[in-house]
Amino acid sequence: MRYFRIFIALPCLLLLHSCTPKNKIALPKDTDVLHENVDQLTQVIIYDVFTPPVASRIYGYTALAQYEAIRYNNPDYNSIAVQLKGFGKPPEPKKGIKYNFTLAATKAFFTVAHKVTFSVDTLQKYEDKVYAAYKDNLDDSTYARSIAFGTQIGKFILKRAMVDNYPQTRGKPRFLGNDEPGQWRPTAPDYLDGVEFCWGTMHTFAVDTSTQFKLPPPIPYSEDKNSEFFKQNQAVYDLSKHITPEQVTIARFWDDNPFVIQHSGHLMFANKKITPGGHWIGIAAIACKQTHADVIKTAQAYALTSIALFDAFICGWQVKYETNYIRPVTVINDKIDHDWLPMLQTPPFPEYPSGHSDISAASAVILTHLFGDNFAYQDTSDLKYIGMQRHFDSFLKASDETSISRFYGGIHYLNSVNQGAVQGREVGEYIWKKLKLKK
Repeated sequence: MRYFRIFIALPCLLLLHSCTPKNKIALPKDTDVLHENVDQLTQVIIYDVFTPPVASRIYGYTALAQYEAIRYNNPDYNSIAVQLKGFGKPPEPKKGIKYNFTLAATKAFFTVAHKVTFSVDTLQKYEDKVYAAYKDNLDDSTYARSIAFGTQIGKFILKRAMVDNYPQTRGKPRFLGNDEPGQWRPTAPDYLDGVEFCWGTMHTFAVDTSTQFKLPPPIPYSEDKNSEFFKQNQAVYDLSKHITPEQVTIARFWDDNPFVIQHSGHLMFANKKITPGGHWIGIAAIACKQTHADVIKTAQAYALTSIALFDAFICGWQVKYETNYIRPVTVINDKIDHDWLPMLQTPPFPEYPSGHSDISAASAVILTHLFGDNFAYQDTSDLKYIGMQRHFDSFLKASDETSISRFYGGIHYLNSVNQGAVQGREVGEYIWKKLKLKK
């Protein structure tokens, strides 16, 4: 009889256990999901060593996909994509049916990310965790519907990415400049090929063409020691000999070289770091978190900053390879000091204008419009990469420091950083005035 009771009791216990609800995976805040999506992408961009222009393209398409899905949380917000060149009208969710648009935005984001990056396995591991949390908290139909809508948005964005002239220029030949006086050629000590010399032919998002914001030509080449050209090289050289600790700090903080080659005797190794665009994406994240921006404004900040980065890179690169201007290290080695090297590694592309100045000014203009002037913040974007942080009283002051940092680092002339900033501000203002964010 006792054994009979045990046999009866065991099935009952098992039945009770199976009926006990399991602990659900807690859903993170909507804004936290968006921030983490972008941060995961940044890690992959660093790992895959994408060049700064290409990284801006990755941020641009993924951030736009994320925004186009999440904006349906508030019907007062306009599509950004429909106002850009070559996208058309994005898909819309069915009315009167429940969606989780944060889940849809995440799916849209990674649908694009998988096609524009290499290390998709890393992204997939993160995604699976996110999707598991939503699957645990949503009914099956809402989950499936949201995933399907996000996929639709992602595929819509990718159609434009396939015709923006990026895939069409992947088989381009090497660019080695030329040996004509004043013309760019690969620079010491690594003599790398010119990066993305076709980038000026990319199809912009918002600005009309890559030549819309013209710059005056750079200072003409001259070997006369009293000429403006020679003086600007002497200025770079002289500063390197009398640079202050603060100027060194500024140059190091804004270096943002994604692949710094270092030499130790015959040994050569490289450090991976955040790109210039990634630094400003990080600043956008800081502004969103500091102001407790809601999920749509957060997505909007990422999208608009990314659009500014992408278009500013295209406009700047058009001028770079049009002028094919020589770098300071080449002139200084030839005419002033054969053994001189700048503090920062000279990037492998023509000098004029400063691309870092260009994209930083464009981003700063957008963030100023979104979050206000005199926006004080602690820039910790690079803290986990180089262990440095700095305080700024506004985005524009930060972009001004970015510009001068390239002169301090010995890789740009002062005129070039100033002109890059001029073009970047024009790009940023044009984008802000063109796009209507609310209905």
